[in-house]
Amino acid sequence: MRTVCQEQEVGILKGAAARDHVHLFLSIPPRLAISRLVQLLKGRSAHMLLEEHPELRPQLSSAHLWARGYFCRSSGNVTDAMIMAFLEKQIREDESDY
Repeated sequence: MRTVCQEQEVGILKGAAARDHVHLFLSIPPRLAISRLVQLLKGRSAHMLLEEHPELRPQLSSAHLWARGYFCRSSGNVTDAMIMAFLEKQIREDESDY
């Protein structure tokens, strides 16, 4: 994901990976569609994970590693500090699930 973000000139402000989902707080240039970035992130990461861990393939319920959907929100009405606090809370909750 870092590589894709660097290639697309996307800044990673904060990130958290849980067992079944990922949270990313990104600074995306206006020329880049969010849907295109998500496509690149999911595609490249799925390809790399399945190449490095082929044993995961039989465990997948379909041919896809990632779910089709995603949630995105701009930080216009929410401050960056609020988003950072939310991600910190998610990290703590996700860690306590293990």
